[in-house]
Amino acid sequence: MPSHDVTPEEAGTRADVLCARISGASRSLVAQGARDGLLRVNGEPSKPSRVLNAGDVLTFEIPQPSQLVAVPETLPLRVVYEDDDLIVVDKPAGMVTHPAHGARSGTLVNALLAHAGALPGNPLRPGLVHRLDRDTSGLLVVAKNEKALRALGRAMMARRIAREYIGLVHGIPEHARGRVEGPIGRDQHNRFKYTIVAGGKPAVTHYEIRERFPRNAELSFTLETGRTHQIRVHAAAMGHPLLNDPLYGHEEPRFGLPGQALHAWRLAFRHPRTREGLVFESAPPEAYVRAREMLA
Repeated sequence: MPSHDVTPEEAGTRADVLCARISGASRSLVAQGARDGLLRVNGEPSKPSRVLNAGDVLTFEIPQPSQLVAVPETLPLRVVYEDDDLIVVDKPAGMVTHPAHGARSGTLVNALLAHAGALPGNPLRPGLVHRLDRDTSGLLVVAKNEKALRALGRAMMARRIAREYIGLVHGIPEHARGRVEGPIGRDQHNRFKYTIVAGGKPAVTHYEIRERFPRNAELSFTLETGRTHQIRVHAAAMGHPLLNDPLYGHEEPRFGLPGQALHAWRLAFRHPRTREGLVFESAPPEAYVRAREMLA
């Protein structure tokens, strides 16, 4: 079973809440695991409502739910741009991109299916050209037909879709700009985490300092590759984890952020049919702006 040592910042949190936060699974699925004896604290079966103390060892296993299906759901959806071939949306922090075992509904894909009807590609990830972590906000491009999906997919693989992020980090990097290169694979000790590991998938992230604060900094990140949790893993490897990152840093409730302080603010690519250059920008959400102000 995956295990997690409860930090002082996490003390006072319910076992099911922390387990759901770490795993990305729903609390109902965590509760099901608890009923099956799959949620333990310090080696003993635990109730989901147990309040944790610093130093407790939380071990858990998420049970496999029934088969996933993506269905249309009428949900708030911020459409930045749309035509017959594609949609550009601004995903809020806290929304999962597509259905998975930890989030079977309420995802961006559910909202897109209600908005646009049928979308091409994988039934659980229809139209998706790339993804964002649940608590990362910002811009995504979605294909509306097979031709656009193939063209945008090729552009992504050829690194012709430029994605730029902004993030708040602990500490201030020594150099104003730099390049982080490290192959990424699953963490052997926690299947919900990723890490730099020999034999992992090649990953390259470029960063630049946008603003310095007394003890923190805001960085811009540009991706050469698009691995799961790439910016989060590379920022932590630099010794400057993202603010409020529950997996690669630590939670800081005082900032009021749902998760890591990371926002996909700029997206640029050529239209798959007209070849027109398209550039989209998105201001960070209010919670991110408030956190940034608190660092000044």
